[in-house]
Amino acid sequence: MKLKQTLILTVVLSLISITVWELYWRSQGYFPDLDDDKYLWAKTRAKVEKATENDVVLIGSSRVLFDIQVHEWEALTGTKPIQLANAGSTPLPTFHDIVENTNFKGTVIVGVTPPLFFSTTYEQAPPWFRASSRSEFYKNRTYAQRLNFVLSIPIQNSLAFISNDDEAWYDDINLKALLNTIELPHRTTNPKEPPFRRFQDIDLYRNVRMKERMVTDTAFANSIMAVWKSMLTSEPKPPPPDKEGTIEFFLKNLEKFEARGGKVILLRSPSDGFFDELESMITPRAEFWDELVAKANAPAIHYQDYDKLKNFKTIEWSHLSATDADNFTRNLVEVLLEENLITNLKTN
Repeated sequence: MKLKQTLILTVVLSLISITVWELYWRSQGYFPDLDDDKYLWAKTRAKVEKATENDVVLIGSSRVLFDIQVHEWEALTGTKPIQLANAGSTPLPTFHDIVENTNFKGTVIVGVTPPLFFSTTYEQAPPWFRASSRSEFYKNRTYAQRLNFVLSIPIQNSLAFISNDDEAWYDDINLKALLNTIELPHRTTNPKEPPFRRFQDIDLYRNVRMKERMVTDTAFANSIMAVWKSMLTSEPKPPPPDKEGTIEFFLKNLEKFEARGGKVILLRSPSDGFFDELESMITPRAEFWDELVAKANAPAIHYQDYDKLKNFKTIEWSHLSATDADNFTRNLVEVLLEENLITNLKTN
């Protein structure tokens, strides 16, 4: 009898604790959503194995994630692109994975954020490792990990405090991230960085949309810009771009991919203000983008070259609002269709 009472008491206390903890975080502005982690990426990567010549794979960094809306793309073309971009990463290891480990010979749209694309081929460098580690996880994941992810989806969609992103350096609320917010005297020599708040939502198709708060709350948007500026101006400075090494690595994979019938489209998405100035200084267009396009001899879309793409303004120097992302996607698809770079299955 005592065992039964203890069990009931434990269940009741657990439910009360979970409810209180959940209500607390919802009162702080958090809501249930998915994590853009290696598990979700791997689930999406698996779709490449069965993709056809009519399919489109998206790779790049966070601008591809925010600015290209996969559901909008599907509504216009009849096919949903496979979103494999990774925030803060170079697309080179992801493209290499597709070329070397799949038979895919459809279209790959390569997002070129110059400071990331041309950054490095050093495998332990963060822009490279963030992307390559996900490809490695996909290759080595166990059946237990796959099942665990499937079972986690209803929970992630129901509870705000369930969060397990790969990197907990922003305002995540899992235990690891919360422990990192505790300031212990004499235990660190690094200055405290501005808080980095999550400003996007993501669904099962890795369709990322900027939170509306970024548009309506100037202080919130400014807090994100403060983080960008802190990251890009603090010491130590990142090493200079490796233009020769990155272009050479990309061209080898491009040659192999095109030889089996695949097609690559290079895409430069909008940036503004501080980011645009920094990118123009570190990776000037003529020396980086133009040289890449010339050597790749592949179709290339630079937002500055198209009336339909050049007038979009980013919210925090680097990404489009949800509404603008819808419009940008529509306009980009129109450009690609006009230049016969993709197929509209809805009209075939």
